[in-house]
Amino acid sequence: MSAEPRSDRFLRACRREPVDATPVWFMRQAGRSLPEYRTIRERARLADIVADAALCAEVSLQPVTRLGVDAAIVFADITTPLPGVGVAVELVDGVGPVIDAPVRSAADIECLRPFDAEAAVGPLLAAIRILRRESPVPVIGFAGAPFTLAAYLIEGRSPRELERTKTFMRTEPGAWAALLERIVDLDLAYLRAQVAAGAQALQLFDSWVGSLSPYDYRASVQPHVRRLFDGLRDLGVPTIHFGTGTAGLLEAMAEAGGDVIGLDWRVDLADGRARVPGRAVQGNLDPTVLLGPWSSTETQAGAILAAAGGRPGHVFNLGHGVLPPTDPDDLRRLVDLVHERTARSVVPA
Repeated sequence: MSAEPRSDRFLRACRREPVDATPVWFMRQAGRSLPEYRTIRERARLADIVADAALCAEVSLQPVTRLGVDAAIVFADITTPLPGVGVAVELVDGVGPVIDAPVRSAADIECLRPFDAEAAVGPLLAAIRILRRESPVPVIGFAGAPFTLAAYLIEGRSPRELERTKTFMRTEPGAWAALLERIVDLDLAYLRAQVAAGAQALQLFDSWVGSLSPYDYRASVQPHVRRLFDGLRDLGVPTIHFGTGTAGLLEAMAEAGGDVIGLDWRVDLADGRARVPGRAVQGNLDPTVLLGPWSSTETQAGAILAAAGGRPGHVFNLGHGVLPPTDPDDLRRLVDLVHERTARSVVPA
């Protein structure tokens, strides 16, 4: 494991400490928007990349080199650990993860086996070790949140309306709780292994939780998410709690845990920050803005920075992942814009 990264502004912002400039990274920063990634995909499937430690590390570092972002996130899919509990997943281009044998009963849940991180995701952990040695910026590990992973397991593919998931949650409360407890155990083992390998921050992705009412979230999801964050606290690394469509859930999500609360573009950043006191915030440019003229990106990014007000505890990001048609040159311009407009002197501690 290497010494500390050459730039720690991302970690400092997560801890709400003063920084020399607002840090920037992007969800899906390593991916189809980068030509060097597309070149690799011509000869390797996503699953092949995750299974090859050197290739996974290379892809994870591509946006650090090209875009100048302040953190590297390990390249993987949200469903990457599921085969480790006995669930076969196929990553289908244009569709996403597909599970041919969904989990839809208490008996199915009982068949899920304990998760052994080294056996299940050894190459991914090796990639993190490489990143920790070679990355000039902090390394982020990640996992899918309990609700979102449960939705994939129950629906069998990227969910839309989540009818099966919500019906299972309400009609089989005992089995639902058992499933989420299994997922929390999986996430704890997976995330703790990533930190042991060298990850310096962790993000929990709850891509589908915005479909829930505050009542359902607090009653059926929040206790499990709280147990997950409680189980990571002793690691001493910053944790980011991210979801989409969560304007109605911000307070409940902050109660569940996370040093940093991710905001999507549907939330005004100043309002979102006021609703989660004592937490840093991450976000929150609409990814589609980058598909339009640069002047629009510049204006809207400036508005977000103005809402942040230069106060400690803001990590600039998009409100969701980078879209494939995004011009990487515009991503680089956005990184430079944020750094230049927020540059400030920091008195050493």
